[in-house]
Amino acid sequence: MTVKTTTTFSMEQPVLGVTMGDVAGIGPEIIVKALQDPEIRRAAKYIVFGMHEQMSLVADRLEVEPFWRRVQHEKIGRDNPSKVMLADYDDFSVPPRITGSSRIGGESSLQFCLDAIFAAKQGIIDGIVTGPISKTSWTMAKIKWPGHTELFAEKCKSPRKAMMIVSPPLKLVLAVIHEGLFDVRHKFTIGRVFEPIDLLNTALQEYFDIEQPRIGVAALNPHAGENGQFGDEERRIISPAILLAQEQGILCEGPYSADTLFLRTVRGEFDAAVAMHYDQGMIPVKLLAPDDAVNITIGVPIIRTSPCHGTAFDIVGKNLADPSSMKASIKTAIHMVRSRRSLLRRAHAKVSS
Repeated sequence: MTVKTTTTFSMEQPVLGVTMGDVAGIGPEIIVKALQDPEIRRAAKYIVFGMHEQMSLVADRLEVEPFWRRVQHEKIGRDNPSKVMLADYDDFSVPPRITGSSRIGGESSLQFCLDAIFAAKQGIIDGIVTGPISKTSWTMAKIKWPGHTELFAEKCKSPRKAMMIVSPPLKLVLAVIHEGLFDVRHKFTIGRVFEPIDLLNTALQEYFDIEQPRIGVAALNPHAGENGQFGDEERRIISPAILLAQEQGILCEGPYSADTLFLRTVRGEFDAAVAMHYDQGMIPVKLLAPDDAVNITIGVPIIRTSPCHGTAFDIVGKNLADPSSMKASIKTAIHMVRSRRSLLRRAHAKVSS
């Protein structure tokens, strides 16, 4: 396969891969609802990694004509004359009335992701938007990765990765992702805190045009440990990580108590924040932006965004799924592709001069 160089197709419309996620979840519905939006369709071209039957069922319920061109998933290519191509996986035998988590849901959703990652590496697509998976389905399918972030990091051979959340009022990154709360303090190191600070700083510069980001770092313990009364992780781990980042020219401060940091960030004191664990960061995000938050994997060479919600098995087939977060994920991926192209053009121009 011949892959065009970045400078060759830098002015082309972005081509995004969209993975369906768990076939029994709301992934098919939010994808159809998002891609039938004229504004979304005008902004890029799309290859959906999923199943025609599930997409068609959604279209029937919505009373819209299928707007995608169906091809076998082995035959996708960048030179796609239609705005939306469906890479169909009809080799998976999915029961027509499947509900909830399942082994086949795990196996198929993983394959959609693996093939999208391969397509990105081959230059067929410029970025990936992943539909919601069921971690229970992945466990039932004996899949070793706990989630998308770890899968993308391993397949891209990226030793460093972080989960970044972007919403209109708040940007943040998580130091610890898919680990039990009581396990966090036992796996806490200076590197685990420094790494997301560093990756967040780079992402804000490269993808969000913030030349000198201001980053606030959360404490782990209540009241930032209260001088060691409620834990010493702030003194032993978080403060040294902040100092290390500052020595590398990163404008970061903390550790600040989590009950004040996110409000300060929303009010503009910081461009983004670093949360120490999943719930610490996700609770304010889902409170402030329940419908349009976006999950981004940073630290990997492939652009990957995702809606900030799960499979919502309980509302499947009821036409209740809100596509707002999927639309925001698509728009964010397009913005990231264009920002990366702009950086590459400037770098190319500098070398040429």
